[in-house]
Amino acid sequence: MSVTTAPQAPLQKPQEPKRGIASRALEALLTQRIVLLAVLIVVVLLVMTVLDGADILSGSYNSDYLAASLINAVPLAMLGLAQLGVILSGRGGIDLSVGSMVSVTGIAFGMSYGLWGWNLVIAMIFAVVLGGILGGINGALVSFIGFPPLIATLATFYAYRSIALVWSGQKPVNSTEIQTFYSAAKAIELPLIGSYLPLIPLGIFTFLIPVVVVVWVLLNKTTFGRRVYALGTNNTAAVWAGINVRPNRFAVYVLSGLISGLVGIVTVAQFASARPDAGTSGNGMALPAITIAVLGGVAITGGIGRVSGVVLATVLIVWLNAGILLAFPGNDGVQVQLLALGLVLVFASLLNGLTRRRYGGI
Repeated sequence: MSVTTAPQAPLQKPQEPKRGIASRALEALLTQRIVLLAVLIVVVLLVMTVLDGADILSGSYNSDYLAASLINAVPLAMLGLAQLGVILSGRGGIDLSVGSMVSVTGIAFGMSYGLWGWNLVIAMIFAVVLGGILGGINGALVSFIGFPPLIATLATFYAYRSIALVWSGQKPVNSTEIQTFYSAAKAIELPLIGSYLPLIPLGIFTFLIPVVVVVWVLLNKTTFGRRVYALGTNNTAAVWAGINVRPNRFAVYVLSGLISGLVGIVTVAQFASARPDAGTSGNGMALPAITIAVLGGVAITGGIGRVSGVVLATVLIVWLNAGILLAFPGNDGVQVQLLALGLVLVFASLLNGLTRRRYGGI
């Protein structure tokens, strides 16, 4: 006697509950950092424009002012990109010494070009190579000796800062050649359409855009970039995948040093002198660069981050700071800028954590 069984109905995939437009818009804002930053930039522009229209600001928050303020975006965005590579590599990657490297390489450039009479191009190469060497020291301490990045780069922050002060005799390096180099930081009119636009700082085209392109290509179009993302995502898995961890992690610190060397040259042009405290005065350049990287969507645990996020975060911070200076003239404005920077860092960290918990990414 045979036993027949009734055919089973095919399993149906459970349907996801329908989501409203507000829920989808919230997910887009939280998971697409570029969208969120673009929205925040528009909000800052609208708020400051309204305050300007109400005569609350001490000056005009117009297109000329915004374009001129972009001169501050050049070093900040470049150092944010330097932090991007280091943080992406994971294992607590961070570089607190970028400001000190800016000071040392700025002095090196000022000495070689302004006092020793070196050719401009040779002096620039000297400063950038020196930055790469200083970054390589950081990379060796972290990758081959095993120092925690926070401790290693904090130690070199003090060491490099001391070198800059001793080398320069604790005073700015200046000469006619260096004062003439100030033209590298001037604002220019764009060809063809320049008469319809405000003047744009030259450093955006000569320093920032080339660095943005190079870092984007390195991280997105090369095997090295894929290895860096893999290291930050899962270091153990990267080892089992055959990735040689130490040289690749070492390389991101060298890249950070090379970019810091370029920023050292930028600061000489902006200040018309080589200042030993160019990257360390006040709160230094390292903390704003880290803030910009985190705000731009770079996960502090590594493995997640994009060049475009860092660039947009820089624009947001620069235009926010420009508005604060008009709302709070004098030293009060500088202090309020620090308050805003701290609040932005807390906001970005909370947002990154919320996004990971709710959607599994940034």
